[in-house]
Amino acid sequence: MFILELTLKETPVTLTVQKKEKADAEGDYQRVISAMKSSSIELLELTCDHQVGKKVAVFNSAICAVQVYEKTSGGTSGRTPGFFAVAES
Repeated sequence: MFILELTLKETPVTLTVQKKEKADAEGDYQRVISAMKSSSIELLELTCDHQVGKKVAVFNSAICAVQVYEKTSGGTSGRTPGFFAVAES
């Protein structure tokens, strides 16, 4: 399972959708990147493969970051979800 995670401007909550196939996750990632680069305001709709019927729609102007990562049975693929991780001394 692959997780596509959107971080919104001025909002502490992230939006996530899950994709079964890497190609689908990468495709949605590229759609989000293209929408972020666009100078016009667009509504971007994403669907989740894991929870059937789960959809999210967000204006491209509200997105400040996007990431995609693989979720394994034990959590994530060795990375902490999110963009920042605090290193222990």
